[in-house]
Amino acid sequence: MTNSYYPIEQSKRTAIVDILRGWAILGVAIGNYVDFLYIGIEKEIKYDTFSQVLQYINRYFFAAKSWTLLTLLFGYGFAVLINNVASKGKNPVAFFAWRMVLLFILAFINSAFWLGDILKDYAFLGLVLLLFYRCSAKTLAIISAVIILTIPFVMAYVNGLKIEHPAIATNPEYLKLYHSGNWIDFFRFHLLASFYEQIIVPGYAITAHYVMLGCMLFGFMLQKINFFNRLTELKKLLKYVCIISFMSAVVIGIVFNIAIIYKAGFLKVFHPLYWLVLSTMIFISTSICLLYNNGKLKTVFGYFSAGGKMTLTNYMSQNILAAFIFSGIGLGIADSMPYWFYFLLAVFIFIIQLFISKWWLSKYNYGPIEWLWRSASYREWFPLKKAEPEVAADIKTI
Repeated sequence: MTNSYYPIEQSKRTAIVDILRGWAILGVAIGNYVDFLYIGIEKEIKYDTFSQVLQYINRYFFAAKSWTLLTLLFGYGFAVLINNVASKGKNPVAFFAWRMVLLFILAFINSAFWLGDILKDYAFLGLVLLLFYRCSAKTLAIISAVIILTIPFVMAYVNGLKIEHPAIATNPEYLKLYHSGNWIDFFRFHLLASFYEQIIVPGYAITAHYVMLGCMLFGFMLQKINFFNRLTELKKLLKYVCIISFMSAVVIGIVFNIAIIYKAGFLKVFHPLYWLVLSTMIFISTSICLLYNNGKLKTVFGYFSAGGKMTLTNYMSQNILAAFIFSGIGLGIADSMPYWFYFLLAVFIFIIQLFISKWWLSKYNYGPIEWLWRSASYREWFPLKKAEPEVAADIKTI
């Protein structure tokens, strides 16, 4: 049976969106791999000079900036998909709700390998986004602005909430599961850690989800105004946003660090950490957009675009590969390596993934997990392998 609401064709995708996804998944890889240094019995960690430099790079360019950017782009992709389904006369709510159920399944699989899974959050908030899918760009802008402006107050309040829970990632009893080499124990460790260190912790369950919702709605709004397809037209605006966001990040960063050093009282009612994160994320994103708009780094961006088209496959494969490197079911090196090892390993694996993604997409229409998710969402098997171009027969003139 022919499906009447096919997904967006690969050739019609917005390149800069995939490039930004590629950049974001690099930061996610670095953040996730560095976290393996802290899965183990608590101890004093000494950083050499090279590790300190990499730590600053991660802190100011990747940490939290990557997943907030990826979340924004999830909201953008949500809008594209909803519009595509609705334009074909189908029920977008039923379709997207089913798609999020499938994402929950993928999230469960990923959570069994990695305790910092973000797919479950996207699946949950994707359902919440359905409440806003009829909103205008103006309404979405207002709601996302209100959320972003109130984040420091929400974070300060939530930081005061305390919920007792076992520290799975540093507790010797639970770490036995991680190092045992038994698959069942390994899965139990990650699922328990995902529950106790994410789902029930207020700082993540409330603050992080509040930030994600604001980012998703903002991304939804950007699609409503066709932002990423108007970069040339909006070049002057991009420059202004780039400069203002950079200045904001610098000012907020200085004030915030001084406040932390002197333990300023206002941090108990106003905690601007995510303002620093979001302003830096916007600066980095607009800088990438300007470089792309000016025709710079075409070859590099080509690889990042390929990586971005396979974001889900690359994200899950990063986590599964890490499980075999760090845990007891694999090499078991866990938290035994210096900081620079985790950082550079993430970069190395990401670069390999870019080359694999470029090669894969030269032969196939979608990444393997993207293809499964897409086919299950539309309940139809889409062609994975690209059709062979017809070769015209040589005509010889005698």
